[in-house]
Amino acid sequence: MRDIADGLAAWRVAGVAFAVATVVRTWRSAPRQPGATMAVSADGEVLGSVSGGCVEGAVYELCLESIETGKARTEIYGVSDDDALGVGLTCGGTIEVRVQPDVAMTELDEVLAAISGGRPVATASAGDAQLVIWPDRVAGSLGDPDLDRAAARQAAGMLALGTTGTVHLGAHGEQRRDEVSLFVQSYVPPPRMIVFGAIDYAAAVARIGRFLGYHVTVCDARPVFATRKRFPDADDLVVQWPHRYLESTAVDERTVLCVLTHDPKFDVPLLEVALRTPACYIGAMGSRRTHSDRLRRLREAGVDEAALARLSSPIGLDLGARTPEETAVAIAAEIISRSWGGTGRPLTGLKSPIHRG
Repeated sequence: MRDIADGLAAWRVAGVAFAVATVVRTWRSAPRQPGATMAVSADGEVLGSVSGGCVEGAVYELCLESIETGKARTEIYGVSDDDALGVGLTCGGTIEVRVQPDVAMTELDEVLAAISGGRPVATASAGDAQLVIWPDRVAGSLGDPDLDRAAARQAAGMLALGTTGTVHLGAHGEQRRDEVSLFVQSYVPPPRMIVFGAIDYAAAVARIGRFLGYHVTVCDARPVFATRKRFPDADDLVVQWPHRYLESTAVDERTVLCVLTHDPKFDVPLLEVALRTPACYIGAMGSRRTHSDRLRRLREAGVDEAALARLSSPIGLDLGARTPEETAVAIAAEIISRSWGGTGRPLTGLKSPIHRG
């Protein structure tokens, strides 16, 4: 719901009723993952998507029905359904979609505000009931105090990990029972992309990073280059020696680091710090000769081979890129490939599933 939160908030301010459809489970080659959302207003406006267009028409009608009744609904769509020709997923997958009207969504305004403000919050839904879980409190009820406590514990753990999915509990919260299917959706602050080096390539990487949903920071020690005019798409601009900034800022397992400084006096101390962080991706720009020289300097600085193996350099996939924009696409493609286990090869000729996991 993160990508449509601002639109939903605008509908709330305008007093427009709506329903939100969410993918809660998928099988086989489904086009969207659990958590993908689509909303329909009472006057027929649509936000978001739950598939590649295969079932949107059916979900649209389900949302209008939910607005009318004020009740939540769950439906499964896929090629195995009797009405596969009408609403089945032509890609061969199956999705389970849950539709909730706004009147059935607990603390909705606060949830939307938390999502838009980058503050962690989770929702746990079953039937027409919903819990909302913040790190420090819980609102709503699933109808049973013991179930509420068990659901809140499950959701708090998933929120801490930033995961979304379906869990099964007993009617009174018992573990290892499946009387209640509970869909937990976690909203955590967007992952960070930190781009080092205020060059034209960095501006293009910042642009595509923001498009992909990252909170983008551009860092350079030279104030004449690190300006808002040159980097309008960056969320943050930092004028500081790159390695010192990286030592002082938060980096977690979702953080992406793109080192585009292309200068040993910046690169080597920066990469020494970067390779000690838990960042999921660390890429550095440069030719193969630059890369070899960089590795030599890092080894001389005491960086071991296991750490060096984490470095993606030269940065990006081999797309034949030339311009800053093309290079940014190549870098983004490598980041996506690393995140989801893709091969980086053309899908034509591959026999593996298109959507993994």
